[in-house]
Amino acid sequence: MNIAHLMQVLIAPHVSEKALKAADSSGQIVFKVRSDATKQTVKQAVEFLFNVKVKKVQIANVKGKRKKFGRISGKRVDWKKAYVGLEPGFDINFRASE
Repeated sequence: MNIAHLMQVLIAPHVSEKALKAADSSGQIVFKVRSDATKQTVKQAVEFLFNVKVKKVQIANVKGKRKKFGRISGKRVDWKKAYVGLEPGFDINFRASE
């Protein structure tokens, strides 16, 4: 896999109540990923960027909500998120070192 492509697969870590519960209970980390990302590319990108071993990857397509702004109706964009489970003994720390 091309290194430049691996650098673009992960968009950002996704922080929500559900993501924090998954991190606490099952040690999974949730990332917002590109819409064309596959489980294999997400695994390679996480292992390359964070120098960890990935055990399992689950991907979910999130449908954009329909919204109304007065009389104008619209739709938020669809996106994809990946639940990444790490091997025991590995962890990703997103906090800045002090």
